[in-house]
Amino acid sequence: MTKATLERGLNAFREQVDAPVAAFFSSCVNCGMCAEACLFYTETGDPKYTPIHKLEPLRRVWEQDYTLVGKLKKLLGLARPVTDELLREWQELLYDSCTMCGRCSLVCPVGNDISYMVRKAREGMVASGNSPVDVQGAAQRAVTIGSPMGVRFKALSSQIKHIEANSGLKIPLDVAGADYMPLLSSMEIINFPEYIESLARIFRQAGISWTLCSDAFEATNTGIQIGSSDIARELVQRIVDGAERLKVKFVISPECGHAYTSIRWEGPDLIGRPFPFKVIHILELLDELRASGRIKTANLSSERMTFHDPCSIARKGGVIDSPRKLMEMVSSNFVEMQDHGKWNWCCGGGGGVSAIGDAEALRFKVFKRKKEQIEQTGASKLVTACANCRLVIEEGLEEYNVELPLEGLTELVAHHLVEDA
Repeated sequence: MTKATLERGLNAFREQVDAPVAAFFSSCVNCGMCAEACLFYTETGDPKYTPIHKLEPLRRVWEQDYTLVGKLKKLLGLARPVTDELLREWQELLYDSCTMCGRCSLVCPVGNDISYMVRKAREGMVASGNSPVDVQGAAQRAVTIGSPMGVRFKALSSQIKHIEANSGLKIPLDVAGADYMPLLSSMEIINFPEYIESLARIFRQAGISWTLCSDAFEATNTGIQIGSSDIARELVQRIVDGAERLKVKFVISPECGHAYTSIRWEGPDLIGRPFPFKVIHILELLDELRASGRIKTANLSSERMTFHDPCSIARKGGVIDSPRKLMEMVSSNFVEMQDHGKWNWCCGGGGGVSAIGDAEALRFKVFKRKKEQIEQTGASKLVTACANCRLVIEEGLEEYNVELPLEGLTELVAHHLVEDA
């Protein structure tokens, strides 16, 4: 790293020290409660994974540049500087071992949002050249190709033709004036295309006016994951441009946790203006359709099922009641995990962790917490509402030689529609 690159990173850290960050660092009592809420600490016992410790580079910049005591330390040569070596060492702590799940923020006795500060700290890591190479590649593909997995519209178009030919359903594309515009993640297009078919099946029964957008279908925002507001802003703007071109009333966030966070909560702030449309998560929409009687199900399954709450959707987004009401539409034997809803344990792969090759061994190690949580329910099927969670959990269960079928909740609802009973 050059001196100029380091200084650029330090300036980025300085720019991220806003009023909340300053208040959080000032009020931290170093109680360590955040450690017990983080699966990277609970499953390793290593104190370096304590969430507040992961913020040390940002904390040093705050102290040395914005506090009287820190400035005096710096003047007297007593301050510990933020160096190239420190940032290289902290890459593992700010990326490999943090999913930004927010569980640590939930337990903080003084209300510090540690997840918020990690998101801020990643901005400095990107500017200093200390973000993971794997996530850099995903971000580059998202900007240049339109998808972090390199999925172009041609691949989506191929999936649409396949679904239409095999199901007889119509997947509308670029229909101006439609009410709803669903977004998709790359994983749903490539790994779980049944999600697209399920949307078409449900919307047909509900009489929904909807359309996909050929130049704004990707919901995954790697800018949020890597910690670059510039990239995040560009990716959000693409969606806004597509929605405005088609004049839709609603944009539907898919079964993807951080995609929901980026488009619903961070999106308007990133582009600097309100959206001319409303953002709604697919589970919120399905629950509305349930409540209004526009979709009906039959033949509830007696199979013992449990539900994994994706962190960004439940803990950060508050979508907790909707999936449970939807589970009642499909199952007569639904059981909760011991910790569920806003207290659910992360799958261990969010926040870009699943894309980091160097983090794989650690990710599998800490997955033990999720595995035990699932097994305690005695369920024979796991349901979730995030394609990334689904893939990470499938890989984790395979690592531990556990056979347990997984299904997305949207697909499950589609399978139990009255017209398909």
